[in-house]
Amino acid sequence: MSHEAGATTFVRSPEYSERLYNEDLAPLRPQTWSSYNIFAFWMSDVHSVGGYVFAGSLFALGLNAWQVLIALLLGIGLVNVFANLIARPSQQAGVPYPVICRMTFGVFGANIPAIIRGLIAVAWYGIQTYLASAAFTVVLLRFFPGLKSLNDTHFLGLSLLGWTGFMVMWVLQALVFWFGMNAIRRFIDFAGPAVYVVMIALAVWMVSRVGWSHINFNLADVKFSGSAAIFPFVTAVALVVSYFSGPMLNFGDFSRYGKTFGAVKQGNFWGLPVNFLVFSILTVITTSATLPLFHEVITDPIAMVSRIDNTTAVVLGALTFMLATIGINIVANFVSPAFDFSNVAPNRISWRTGGFIAAVAAIFITPWNLYNSPAVIHFTLDTLASFIGPLFGIILLDFYLVKRGQIHLDSLYIANADSRYWYQNGVNRAAVWALVPAVLVGLAITFLPGLSGLANFAWFIGVTLGAVFYYFTSAAERASSVQVGVQPIIGD
Repeated sequence: MSHEAGATTFVRSPEYSERLYNEDLAPLRPQTWSSYNIFAFWMSDVHSVGGYVFAGSLFALGLNAWQVLIALLLGIGLVNVFANLIARPSQQAGVPYPVICRMTFGVFGANIPAIIRGLIAVAWYGIQTYLASAAFTVVLLRFFPGLKSLNDTHFLGLSLLGWTGFMVMWVLQALVFWFGMNAIRRFIDFAGPAVYVVMIALAVWMVSRVGWSHINFNLADVKFSGSAAIFPFVTAVALVVSYFSGPMLNFGDFSRYGKTFGAVKQGNFWGLPVNFLVFSILTVITTSATLPLFHEVITDPIAMVSRIDNTTAVVLGALTFMLATIGINIVANFVSPAFDFSNVAPNRISWRTGGFIAAVAAIFITPWNLYNSPAVIHFTLDTLASFIGPLFGIILLDFYLVKRGQIHLDSLYIANADSRYWYQNGVNRAAVWALVPAVLVGLAITFLPGLSGLANFAWFIGVTLGAVFYYFTSAAERASSVQVGVQPIIGD
């Protein structure tokens, strides 16, 4: 049989509950993604307006270009390690993140981490769609300058031109998603490499205009050296990992498609350390060239492209960055909440329906108002992000230490005491009680001024506390655990 998220030959057991099972959440067979598909996934995650701005913003820490590049490489190396760890259970069983969470939080308790992740994705989906629409409006104004008058009329904080761009991007992303995971895979296979072509062309053009000798890689207003640079350097490494914390948590939704775990690891290596290093070098070069070319440092690639006096270059650049942002938005913020919301009521909400619930919700939160208010976006997203680290730590410790890498497949879909993951009324209170204090610490770091110095390390603190608390609350299960092995897939 087949379903929207991919083809499967899995045969449903009569024991499976409609409250836990639909074809989209079923174990995926066959798993067909190669290492290149995983590589392209990470390219789509990295090659975005947000990724470009983030890499360029590290200069503000007072680091020179070489320190920034080394920090980026060390940070992405850690991301690679964590991505491999979170990828294994989903690839092993062929199931998405919310189904894997049933092992840890119980078959019904899994809705807690699923809804948390879904809400985070909705907020980011709206913001990324808004950023993509900004690139689109640059193109519109180049060809139709008369449309500028639409900026004079506003509705809910956004001009009519802004609404036009936002809804065009919303519809384009919805069309890609509507055709399912195969269409998404083909889209990201193309989008990531396309950005490289434009970024290389942009870097060559900018360097040729100003000359290599006029490019100064030391862009920070305050520069640290020696021992004084250690803390800013460590902060930069932590920021890299934190920036990818969402995609890492989501990665199981894509590693489930990997042919083998080896293919996933190979794709991660090329897509993270190798790809991110090349992307970072291009970002550093182009950002450094903006100072002699435009007489100011510009870290936003859309703003940079809009300053070019060649219409063809502007259109090509803007369209490419628009494409890149659509790519990351679909893989990071559309696919994942589709699984999360489907998991809440699998008999009523399909993967496709779950995705559109997220997409519609992203309109109603008016993401441009979030993005244009640093205080609002800080408290909204940082509050949600306080959950990411603890969830990551709890899930990893449960799979590798408590469950010892073993998955009982049928138990993921059985809604009674016959399931190994039933716990008490379908909820593993040990995981919930580990999550609560770890999240509270994250919220304290977000809201208490005295702890603001820890904000850049909140993800690491959350991961550590979530794992430590769960180690103690899961003591009874660890003591009574029996190695059951991975149940054979029915029908294989």
